[in-house]
Amino acid sequence: MVTVPGRTGRGKTLPGQPERDRTASGQPERGKAGSGRAERAQETRGAILDVAERLFAEHGVGEVSNRQIGQAAGQANNFAVGYHFGTKADLVRAIVRRYTAETEERRLRMLEGIGDVRDGSADLRALISCLVRPATDHLDALGVPSWRARCLAQVTTVPALRQIVTEESVATPSMRRTLDGMLRLLPDLPVEVHLERGDMTRLLIAHALAERERALHEGGSTARATWEAVAAGLVDALTGLWLAPVTPSP
Repeated sequence: MVTVPGRTGRGKTLPGQPERDRTASGQPERGKAGSGRAERAQETRGAILDVAERLFAEHGVGEVSNRQIGQAAGQANNFAVGYHFGTKADLVRAIVRRYTAETEERRLRMLEGIGDVRDGSADLRALISCLVRPATDHLDALGVPSWRARCLAQVTTVPALRQIVTEESVATPSMRRTLDGMLRLLPDLPVEVHLERGDMTRLLIAHALAERERALHEGGSTARATWEAVAAGLVDALTGLWLAPVTPSP
């Protein structure tokens, strides 16, 4: 389709231009072309996210540039990552959001089946399962190889980027409901201990999942045979962590 505004006049057909490319009003059919561009842009974004996950997982976030990611994703333009996402922090945020969109759906379904977190009827172990199983089920569905758990673990080693992970994951409705339910079940836990054990929980989940993902990728042995068994072990350990006695401060 070729249109030249101004000299040829709007709505005119240039020699050799197919009539089927124009609407009944004489205007170009922009919908199909626009839709095609949007689909290609979406495919490009997905390819960039996939490559960024793999490179961050294998080399660390600080060792990989946006330019390297774009080249590995098959983009001739050195600024493709910046065009589609912005800064590296924006790219990391997009990676985290893609992950949380999947785990959010799984966690919401789990919460519907464990009772009302607002009245304390939900069991602590069930709530901890809501922290763990959406992630293990998601990684199980990805198959082998996957890089997502290792990528997120690498991101948490960078203070500025770790804040992005915290903001994006804790801000979801399902996570707020889960954490609120745990807080209601542990009313006597001092605030500083609650925060400390929250950090321990986050680190244990992130690095346990990353280590299993790495072992599966490399064909090594794993302590647990399945992701379901990994989830059960993590829930056991974290339940013990949250119910552990608190030594009074001196």
